[in-house]
Amino acid sequence: MKVFSIFIFVLLVAISAPAQDLKIDKRSRANTNRSNNNDERGENMRSVKDGRKKPHISKYKIISIENDTTYVDTTLNIHKDYKYNYLRKDDFELLPFSNIGRPYNRLGYNFEDLSPLPKFGARARHFNFMEVEDIHYYEVPTPFTELYFKTVLEQGQNVDALFTTNIRPNLNLSIAYKGLRSLGVYQNDLTSTGNLRLGLNYRTPNDRYYVRSHFVAQDLMNQENGGLTTRSEQQFKDQIEEIDNRAAADVQFQDAENMLDAKRFYLNQFYKIRKGNDSTQNGQIRLKHVMDFTDKEYSFNQAEASPVFGSSFENSNLSDEVEYQNVSNTFTLSYFQNHLGKIGFKAGHSHLNYGYRSIVVREDETIPNRIKTDIISLGGTYHKSIKDFLIAGDVTYNISGDFDGYNIQGKASYKPSDSLEISAGIQLNSSAPNYNFILNQSDYQNYNWYNPNLENVNTQVLDFKAESKKFGWAEASLTQIDNHAYFAFTNDVENPAMDSLVKPFQASDQVRYLKIKAGKDFKYGHMNLANTVMYQNVMNAENIFPVPDFVTRNSLYYDNYLFKRALYLQTGFTFNYFTEFQSKAYDPVLAEFAIQDREMLDGFYTVDFFLNAKVQEARIFFKLQHLNSLFEGNSNFSAPSYPYRDFVIRFGLVWNFFL
Repeated sequence: MKVFSIFIFVLLVAISAPAQDLKIDKRSRANTNRSNNNDERGENMRSVKDGRKKPHISKYKIISIENDTTYVDTTLNIHKDYKYNYLRKDDFELLPFSNIGRPYNRLGYNFEDLSPLPKFGARARHFNFMEVEDIHYYEVPTPFTELYFKTVLEQGQNVDALFTTNIRPNLNLSIAYKGLRSLGVYQNDLTSTGNLRLGLNYRTPNDRYYVRSHFVAQDLMNQENGGLTTRSEQQFKDQIEEIDNRAAADVQFQDAENMLDAKRFYLNQFYKIRKGNDSTQNGQIRLKHVMDFTDKEYSFNQAEASPVFGSSFENSNLSDEVEYQNVSNTFTLSYFQNHLGKIGFKAGHSHLNYGYRSIVVREDETIPNRIKTDIISLGGTYHKSIKDFLIAGDVTYNISGDFDGYNIQGKASYKPSDSLEISAGIQLNSSAPNYNFILNQSDYQNYNWYNPNLENVNTQVLDFKAESKKFGWAEASLTQIDNHAYFAFTNDVENPAMDSLVKPFQASDQVRYLKIKAGKDFKYGHMNLANTVMYQNVMNAENIFPVPDFVTRNSLYYDNYLFKRALYLQTGFTFNYFTEFQSKAYDPVLAEFAIQDREMLDGFYTVDFFLNAKVQEARIFFKLQHLNSLFEGNSNFSAPSYPYRDFVIRFGLVWNFFL
């Protein structure tokens, strides 16, 4: 009753907020185009207050780093419910752990973030890491605020607050902070994260010079317990009463934590050397400069050494810490001509510094402490649109430095009508494996290696997408990977009883991965059915690239306006299911997932009940997660030794303010 009382109180408070509706730009390709929008009132004007007409919501612009512009969206639809989570993204292809802020096991893969340079390791700590593409810029006629709040599992909260304002019509400043603290229900399972963002969007009055810049500081900390012990794992599977209190379940250890700490300064600016025709930009010559200074540190700390990870150099106060800096500058000179399109030539320089503070000397090898190099790259860009046809390309080649690599992207799209759009793309990438495959040091002896002779990972991706207002949307991709780099658990020959230990490997076989994903929403009166389904097939090397064959999500819900259209209501059930597969296991020392052959991850389904409401500019969310576990119990796992989360009641809201 207490939860329902709080929910009703928030609902009543929200009614006092001023009205706000949305008119979506027809050029926008956001997921809201796939949904049944719910509020079309006030499209031509906003309400009047104190004798002043408020600016229309289309004036509140959100700009991506690719210069795609959308507007603030205060509507409510089922896809907003899918994004109402810790990541604030649709997590259809992710399987969460028991606590908020923990890693996610992958149910599917995409390759949109490929780069010709190796990446920093600890990839399991990067799900909530905000990359350059995740930062948005704004242009607003009045100060704008967005508040996000959602309850967690135990003792904590998840908040995300944004404030942005235009000091001048051509100068916008923004500040945002996303924070999480959640104790969790198992021992030593606390998560605490923070993402601070500061943004700048400026253009000169004559529209010759533009600059978009941001500073981001992120700290992502997880306590680590190694998962359940063998005995507690069996008790969990058997649903033994004594561990119904999850805090009573035995875990591998209770004294470890890992943390990713990062800062980034980003500057994206361009100057129109020749402005060109004002209406078509014909003849425009533009010089663009992008600077990215990224600093990261990853650490693993443990009070007492655990036999789970093998022998150690130290018995207590174990501390692993690796640091990374990347200072990159890229210059692009582009020319636009109506008949030729936009052609650009670019040159870049990256200074890379990755390593530790000491050298490891063994009887048979010496492991250095640092990888330091300068990379020079050359490339080009192309963009051309002819009526409803668009073609674009981007090429980057590393021509000097310790890491060879390239990234080639091509895309073509065609829009024969307002209700149908078709696109196809190709990507060819070659890059060195991530840094922690090449060099790693640890107080645990098994986690020390230096592999300077690893081959480049070569990835080729073909993808096709189609989106129709009548038939829904579908996308398919075929990916081939040569020299796939992965971590795997290998048995300790000297101590067979000991849990497996992790080592880096590189595949000799080619990985071939097919992925087909589709969705369609149906509406009959006030009843709705939203469907997303994914089929996957690893046609070669399935043992080192595990994914489930099928993943599906279906939402059956009722929606309607109540109280003379003062409140828009959605309520119903969401069904999630995936088939069994031999999932990867989580390793807390590296903060990576590794191939294991000890056990299958059983496929399972979950049923969530939700009740969402929109009152003016507030969207309120209430959910009973994993509702079916109340009747069937919970014996499901997110990864070997890591249980899936139990039934929980969660609620919160997203609220926009326009001053």
